[in-house]
Amino acid sequence: MSPDLTAEKYEKHREAGEILAQVREEAADRVEVGASHLEVAEFAEDRIRDLGGEPAFPVNISIDEEAAHATPTPGDETTFGEEMVNLDIGVHVDGWLADTAITVDLSGHRELAEASEEALEAALEVVEAGVETGDIGAEIESVIDGYGYNPVVNLTGHGLGHWEQHTEPNIPNRAVEQGVELEVGDVVAIEPFATDGGGKVNEGAHEEIYSLEREASVRNRQAREALEQIVEQFKTLPFARRWLDTSRAEMALRRLKQNDVVHGYPVLKEQDGYLVSQKEHTVIVTEDGCEVTTRAR
Repeated sequence: MSPDLTAEKYEKHREAGEILAQVREEAADRVEVGASHLEVAEFAEDRIRDLGGEPAFPVNISIDEEAAHATPTPGDETTFGEEMVNLDIGVHVDGWLADTAITVDLSGHRELAEASEEALEAALEVVEAGVETGDIGAEIESVIDGYGYNPVVNLTGHGLGHWEQHTEPNIPNRAVEQGVELEVGDVVAIEPFATDGGGKVNEGAHEEIYSLEREASVRNRQAREALEQIVEQFKTLPFARRWLDTSRAEMALRRLKQNDVVHGYPVLKEQDGYLVSQKEHTVIVTEDGCEVTTRAR
């Protein structure tokens, strides 16, 4: 039996998507040479709250070869240069999520930004109940190849659960044979990444984003206070070091990592000298297509 797409959870997915579509456009307008990474991130996160949602994860600001998991540090003074900038932003309403991304190209590589954008549009055209995820990946790969670039093959789109940012099914960015069929009511984020590099990202050394692995008792006072805030405010969703109230957040997180209470997300990068673009929408799968929750109204 098909799920009721008017149920409360879907309405909250839609509300999250509507907030996110507005915030994405407003934040992208603030990305310009000389603007502050931290000010753009905090503007977007505060705007989400103003509009009645909560950030589902820290605003990702990925530059040039960076593809994911980059977010400003506390007190970050970094400003935008003539670079390729990817904004990846999430919203939740009572734990029901929406996820979106956009490339703001300040580097003069307009076609690379277009490649991920057009790949997403092509993917959305084929999404419906019964389609295999590998077929969606084939559409993405075909468009990006047509521009003369490579899809990032070890990053994928994903399902969105309740208080879970990444669930099944994975939506590949290339053709694969072992896909799964989408079903009516699936809520998925489709996010093509295009690159002029080899198409595979690796973990860097730096991490500013974390999420809860398990609850446990910890002796250190700062770590205990940080854990209380994490459990109460963020639950299982990712959070930024700069979001923690303790003045010794770095030390607290180190203690929590040592005890396998939280895990970190290292920045993911292409090889130096190459660029990555990204575009992402969240959709609700329907019988004969999909409803894009994060499209600007």
